[in-house]
Amino acid sequence: MKQLRLGVVGFGLRRSLAFEAHRPEQGTEVVALADPNPVAHERFRERFPEGRTVGDYRDLLAMDLDAVLVLSPDYLHEEQAVGCLEAGVGVYLEKPMAITTEGCDRILHAAKKSGARLYLGHNMRHFVVVRKMKEWIEAGRIGEVKAAWCRHFVSYGGDAYFADWHADQRNTTGLLLQKGAHDIDVLHWLCGGYSKRVTAMGKLAVYGDIGRARDAAEYFEVDFKKVGSWPPASIPLTNAVVDVEDLNMMLMELENGVLASYQQCHFTPDAWRNYTIIGTEGRIENFDDTPGRASVKLWNKFRFGYEPAGDESWSPEVSTGGHGGSDTLIVDEFLRYLREGGETDTSPIAGRMAVAAGVAGTESVRNGSIPVDVPPLPDDLR
Repeated sequence: MKQLRLGVVGFGLRRSLAFEAHRPEQGTEVVALADPNPVAHERFRERFPEGRTVGDYRDLLAMDLDAVLVLSPDYLHEEQAVGCLEAGVGVYLEKPMAITTEGCDRILHAAKKSGARLYLGHNMRHFVVVRKMKEWIEAGRIGEVKAAWCRHFVSYGGDAYFADWHADQRNTTGLLLQKGAHDIDVLHWLCGGYSKRVTAMGKLAVYGDIGRARDAAEYFEVDFKKVGSWPPASIPLTNAVVDVEDLNMMLMELENGVLASYQQCHFTPDAWRNYTIIGTEGRIENFDDTPGRASVKLWNKFRFGYEPAGDESWSPEVSTGGHGGSDTLIVDEFLRYLREGGETDTSPIAGRMAVAAGVAGTESVRNGSIPVDVPPLPDDLR
């Protein structure tokens, strides 16, 4: 078996994926890092003492790599993914695919032209709770899907998204895209179609006037072991620029006629996602999404009133690994795809459509909640 050589672009919040991918005994080895930050180089060498470190991702392209993991900030995804694909190097691209629809299409065209393998890091498709909901839907447990919604509660929004580069529109377009890309993709997947028209409203309700802005030149990285400023106004510092919404609500009309909604709030005291999917013969809903705490419940019998236990309930066992074990599963799939090709549960096309819906929703938010048509995939990429 050929030993696969992997490079890493960006060694910040998602660097744990590089740890997952380093499996020398299974024929996969992380051998190099590109990151402009010297602190990242030190961290990388601690974990991969034999690996090389460079400042620019383009310096990786002459190292005879089989693929790179692009784990950099969102606004760098387009340039870096296109550059690697054009060089014939496979790419694992962390979500969101890019911060514009045009950027996504440019990445897809580069992959099509070069033939290099492109894999999208939408790890929520590997969440056991989401997969159980998908399984029940495909088994016909709720009939034909007609409606869906997601409520996304983010307790750590101030510490994680308003204290660093995420708070600046230039870097993310907005959190309806950046943070919502996961959930929009899951709604598309569970409902079996992509958004064709959206309308949304949102606002910067809390974090816009806290008034303790960090110096723009100061380096800052979120430490998820230390988040927990509460109430929101108690966060020590915000990013130098804060101009993204901390509250978003989007209505989505899917191409197959399903109606869906996505609601996101960055100043709640708790953190979890709640999906509700309603079909012609029943409803399913998840409570929490963490193995060991989560459950998925099914209601498919008529009644007046609410039955908390549902007509059937399923709970996953405790899992190890990042994001409830989904990080391990998505790296498993990426490495298999890199070696063998074939179908995958994540999809670059789906990643593009999640971004396109988020971009259209953000346009609607900032233009008086006007309905916005989601640009379809270009014909030459279908």
